[in-house]
Amino acid sequence: MSITVEKDVFPLAQVFRISRGARTEAQVLTVKVTRDGITGWGECVPYARYDETLDSVTEEILGLPSEVGREALQNLLPAGAARNAVDCALWDWEAKKAGKRVWELAGLPAPKPEITAYTLSLDEPAAMQAQAEKNAFRPLLKIKLGTPDDMPRLEAVRAGAPKSKIIIDANEGWSAEVYKDLAPHLVRLGVALVEQPLPASQDDALLGMERPVPVCADESCHDRASLPGLKGKYDVVNIKLDKTGGLTEALMLRNDALAEGYDVMVGCMVGSSLAMAPAVLVAQGAMVTDLDGPLLLAEDRDNALQYDADGVHPPVAALWG
Repeated sequence: MSITVEKDVFPLAQVFRISRGARTEAQVLTVKVTRDGITGWGECVPYARYDETLDSVTEEILGLPSEVGREALQNLLPAGAARNAVDCALWDWEAKKAGKRVWELAGLPAPKPEITAYTLSLDEPAAMQAQAEKNAFRPLLKIKLGTPDDMPRLEAVRAGAPKSKIIIDANEGWSAEVYKDLAPHLVRLGVALVEQPLPASQDDALLGMERPVPVCADESCHDRASLPGLKGKYDVVNIKLDKTGGLTEALMLRNDALAEGYDVMVGCMVGSSLAMAPAVLVAQGAMVTDLDGPLLLAEDRDNALQYDADGVHPPVAALWG
């Protein structure tokens, strides 16, 4: 088996800001595995928050043995971007080899479209209201917040999109005090979910704290090993393949999280349709689907995912799986 890694850059349609910084492009790694004349591929987005770089993730992938399967991969690489791209490439290879779709191999029902959130990046209130007005036709908006002065932003978005369902992602940007002050207003403004309000290292403050709106673990939840540390703090877990280390672990995390009483959100880094394709399988029936990465790009891959009023559609075989 041969494994290749390429860096691909996708320009964004506009500047994308969160509490940790801004970007104008998505830098991703495209991984291809070839065996018996068949090539499968996958994509990952190395994330600086987890000390990942394009170079470090490439080195992890190229350090794998020449023959590796999905089961062995789970022990050869930790949860993270490197394992994600290889795991998804192996799933794609297996599907092509068998002449079946990935969901058939995984024993899953045929997937259907899922309504996805559309993300409004962090900006000044007037600019965020303009973003909201432009996207007020969308049923679900996700707002990037995470500053000590977010109420004007939230009010502006609600004014700009009075009928849209709203979820908030603070990206670890609030303190416990800021969250306590904002919580009653979240209810008033019809916010349906708050994602990672506090830094993962400080989320013990959520223990015993009133949560009038469901709170979702993102940076605090990577894989199944994260679940014991979430008890009493969170109501929902955000499953991202770049955190779980691929579709294999993501499906198991979803099953375990649901069994333990958590609701599930399926999210993404900013990447192409190739990165979102396997996540659509995990998102089936999720409380929240947030797979809008391709909608934020100025250009996407060939055979891109279809987005319409029904949501994000499952991938065609020519793309993945």
